[in-house]
Amino acid sequence: MVRLYRIEQDGIPRHAAEREGTWRLVDGDIFGAWTEGAEIASEGLRLLAPVSPSKIVCVGLNYKDHAAEQNKALPLEPLLFMKPSTAVIGPGDDIQVPAWAGRIDHEAELGIVIGKRAHRVPLEQTQDYVLGLIAVNDVTARELQNTDGQYTRCKGFDTFAPIGPCVAMGLDGRDLSVRAYVNGQVRQDSRTRELIFTIPELIAYITSVMTLLPGDIISTGTPSGVGPISPGDSVTVHVEGVGALTNGVVKQ
Repeated sequence: MVRLYRIEQDGIPRHAAEREGTWRLVDGDIFGAWTEGAEIASEGLRLLAPVSPSKIVCVGLNYKDHAAEQNKALPLEPLLFMKPSTAVIGPGDDIQVPAWAGRIDHEAELGIVIGKRAHRVPLEQTQDYVLGLIAVNDVTARELQNTDGQYTRCKGFDTFAPIGPCVAMGLDGRDLSVRAYVNGQVRQDSRTRELIFTIPELIAYITSVMTLLPGDIISTGTPSGVGPISPGDSVTVHVEGVGALTNGVVKQ
């Protein structure tokens, strides 16, 4: 398995590939032809958001236990909403919470990074369009979600889409651990085998509605245990095989 990181080297963003603990700079385009180049030391690297999606397509209520804790019926089809590209931040960046927005929640999720333009992809071909898997924190202003009745504002604030720490290539997403920690304490703990709609089903369904571009992310939904975060907290989303995505929380 190869993990693709995006790093800052001499003030310039570069991709680096990590394989069994060895890091090498990427020569070429991760969405096209690329090779592993010069070896680099992993110590002291500043990690950036691994990709720059044009959009993040999120799936609501895709774990049975989360639907139950929200007192909502299971969806008959995937419930879709989007986060804007301007919400994206990377590992170590701060989640900025507006004081006036009320309760702000963490939501740990497995993300799918699209590797090439995807439009009306047949179910049996969906894996051909996956670059790899990533961790996502679908930060949510819960009170605004309840009052608005839709998800654009409560999910779309700047910094409300932490992604990272890498794109894990060659990782089977059917049964991975997904956890959230706040200040080191476990808040969410489930596995992707509990998804109502599977990764292939989501790709086929979403691309029947809209075209996904290289770097776009499908965030597959969050399990039960969502809870509030506050300025001063540290939030970590850990996806098995992908790694830990940690962000501080500050007042906007």
